[in-house]
Amino acid sequence: MINTITDIDTIEYETKDPGELLDSIRKRGVAIAVIVNRTDGGFKCIDGNKRLSACALLMEENEKFRRIPIMIQNDFTKAGSGFWGYTQNHH
Repeated sequence: MINTITDIDTIEYETKDPGELLDSIRKRGVAIAVIVNRTDGGFKCIDGNKRLSACALLMEENEKFRRIPIMIQNDFTKAGSGFWGYTQNHH
């Protein structure tokens, strides 16, 4: 998995009523990364539709809500042995 930040416009998600989450994100920002899968055209939300919906509404107040922390669930490009700090197999 990869943790990064992306523009909300690159994520396909289902609009939901964010409820009380709206005020929480307004005050603190997005504390927990949205879980996504990489697609051909960007990303698809797996978990975090309410967070994304809240940020979409809050973008009208402040552009900082356009950039969203994400965890890419289906990207293992950095998951080789080099990722764990090993340059060779020591077994």
